[in-house]
Amino acid sequence: MIQLHDLEFVPFISSKEIKNRVVELTKKIAEDYKGETPVFLGILNGSYQFLASITSHYKADCEVEFTKLSSYQGIHTTTCVRQLIGVENLKNKDIIIVEDIVDTGNTLVSIVENLKALEVKSYRVATLFHKPEAYQKNIKLDYVGFEIPNKFIVGYGLDYDGLGRNLSEIYQLKH
Repeated sequence: MIQLHDLEFVPFISSKEIKNRVVELTKKIAEDYKGETPVFLGILNGSYQFLASITSHYKADCEVEFTKLSSYQGIHTTTCVRQLIGVENLKNKDIIIVEDIVDTGNTLVSIVENLKALEVKSYRVATLFHKPEAYQKNIKLDYVGFEIPNKFIVGYGLDYDGLGRNLSEIYQLKH
């Protein structure tokens, strides 16, 4: 068990399980983009570890870009998504949106709207974690690492008010 700020978290998914799943997802992405040069678009801050893991296993040509959005306050998602850092020069490119977690889908809708406005060639979504119980949108998730219950998690890039991103495994809020 670990404590971050005022909350306690218990182990949920090991670093070995995460690594194995990332390798599987990366192989699938490489198959789907054979002969292409996709742009991995990491959504900061949470996706940084997932994106680094994907690209370290991705052996073909690719580009990496980042954007920063925010929809969380404490342990709760909000309906307000703020774009903090925009992206440019993506016109006519194949984009792989790299998310740490998709729960309600509000952030994802905002990203897709921005990409359409930038006239990208195509986009697909890769997320390490998906909460089907919380998902309220109909954007296809092309590469999903783990489907998890609608409970708050930290680690491997995900945080609780700034803490826990550096953990190599996933912890779930203790109830």
